[in-house]
Amino acid sequence: MTKDALLSAFAGESMAHTRYMIFAEVAKKEGFKNVARLFEAIAYAELVHATNHYRVLRHYTEEAKVYSGTPIGPGTTGKNLELGIMGEEYEVNEMYPVFLEIAKLQGEKEAERSFYYAYMAEQIHAKLYRESKSYVDKGEDWPLDGKVWICSVCGHTYVGPEPPEKCPVCSVPRNLYKGF
Repeated sequence: MTKDALLSAFAGESMAHTRYMIFAEVAKKEGFKNVARLFEAIAYAELVHATNHYRVLRHYTEEAKVYSGTPIGPGTTGKNLELGIMGEEYEVNEMYPVFLEIAKLQGEKEAERSFYYAYMAEQIHAKLYRESKSYVDKGEDWPLDGKVWICSVCGHTYVGPEPPEKCPVCSVPRNLYKGF
């Protein structure tokens, strides 16, 4: 069960990465440069999550077919933010809580850590998407003070002039954050 959860999470995070890069291009074209930066930053966080999930699968050598749902119907930046909120809230409210319990039940510590890292970041992503959508809905760009910082180890997301001294999720030093 843990392997199937990892495969689904890998597929979902991979699709989120690609979807958010597409959404960033739309936001740029519509003049929402800070929202575009947010999409690019969170796309990177999703890549970190996909990479972490995939690494946990390193003991397997087999072909697998993966099913993973995704919100579809890209459009304007406002609509794309709504799709982002839907995806992040699904991961926070349904997917990762179940996957965490499966990994705990089966004693899969690496999978549990990978799911936990993603779960913690997705909560922040949903909040940032909701916040930026409130501006886009008024025709305004999201006011970004500083950068969007992503921990390259766990995907923790932070907004500000500098990243935290150490990641509050995985405890790595600030130099492992990437700024957007």
